[in-house]
Amino acid sequence: MMMKKFMNFMEQKFVPIAAKIGAQRHLVAIRDSFMVMMPLMILGALAVMINNLPIPFFQNFMNQIFHGEAWKGFGGGIWNATFAILSVCISFLVAYHLANSYGKDGLSAGIVSLASFFALGALNTPDNIAGMSSQGLFVALIVGIVSAEIFTRLSGNKHLVIKMPDGVPPAVAKAFAALLPSMITISLFALVYAIFAGFNMPNIIGSFYEWIQKPFMGLANSYGSALILALITPLLWFFGLHGGNMVEPLMQTLNAPAIEENIRAIQAGQIAPNIVNKPFFDVFVNIGGTGATIGLIIAIFLVGRKSKSMMTVTKLSAAPGVFNINEPLMFGLPIVLNPILFIPFILTPLVLVTTSYWATKFGLVPAATVMPPWVTPPVIGGVLATASWQGGVLAAVNLIISILMYIPFVKLAVREQQKEEGKSINQEA
Repeated sequence: MMMKKFMNFMEQKFVPIAAKIGAQRHLVAIRDSFMVMMPLMILGALAVMINNLPIPFFQNFMNQIFHGEAWKGFGGGIWNATFAILSVCISFLVAYHLANSYGKDGLSAGIVSLASFFALGALNTPDNIAGMSSQGLFVALIVGIVSAEIFTRLSGNKHLVIKMPDGVPPAVAKAFAALLPSMITISLFALVYAIFAGFNMPNIIGSFYEWIQKPFMGLANSYGSALILALITPLLWFFGLHGGNMVEPLMQTLNAPAIEENIRAIQAGQIAPNIVNKPFFDVFVNIGGTGATIGLIIAIFLVGRKSKSMMTVTKLSAAPGVFNINEPLMFGLPIVLNPILFIPFILTPLVLVTTSYWATKFGLVPAATVMPPWVTPPVIGGVLATASWQGGVLAAVNLIISILMYIPFVKLAVREQQKEEGKSINQEA
């Protein structure tokens, strides 16, 4: 009875609000922008992992071959092409996707955002590059959104559009149409920079990082915030909403600076400070997909064989599940709106966050510094993310925990299914 009331309340009050948030154009633009950057971020993290692989034999062997550490220039070059320009790319992509969602010229909006980002002082940092890396990520997101909003609105003003004669090539006409909106938008950001500089604060991005971004990252790095993130995603999924896509903008905004800060700490011979990041969830919590459903698949193979329908769906879902794709299980079993599987689906990630966070906090497992592809199979992902065998052991322990948590509920689901089948047979008779 309580479960029924809870589900009715969530369906009436929570789901409509969550659906609106998930479709909010600014969040969608941020999510899509990070999806475009994902291959570069994975490549950059892997290159840095190779450069700093904690295997003395490997390091000595490479140093002997290259007569020093010149071989690390390969990984350094890749880092310069990925994480070092992350904010620059994001400022362009967010504006591009946002303008497209309004039906405006996304390419022009992206270029204007890029210029606005530099007008705001992206290069005016002590080393001239910090603003372009993940340190400038929050500012890049703000610039991308604000510049796109200004540009798209100015572009819709007929008094600001310079119309060219009919014989002019379309590309030239398009450029002149965007000329005045572009000039105004970029000038506004340059004016903001001049005002801050007038108050003796020329390094806007560095100041923003120290005052806002860094404290926010520290807050998000807590055990409590990890529990909240682990709760929200499966809760949304349970009601049929793609929780991963909805939480992704926040996760990626926190993830890139956290990973880069971890990398810098390890390079300096220090302990990585950020436990909570995207690979932390990918390899230790969401093993097999949201809700640690690889544990559910194995639990069904162990104790759910009496249910032909569950076994059929599980057999079809097993191969994708190994690569952390669990949509077939979500809608085929189903897990969505399944009151019996609701409890382990919600609780298992919370338990796995607890084991993973404190195992890392107490130094039993290194913090994640590498972002493996999200389709990396369980246990292997733990090894890659932490560049250690301890990460693989923790992932294996979490896998066992997830199986044990799902087993009693699979038994209960099979029993209830058999009761329903028995009722149907009696009614037919």
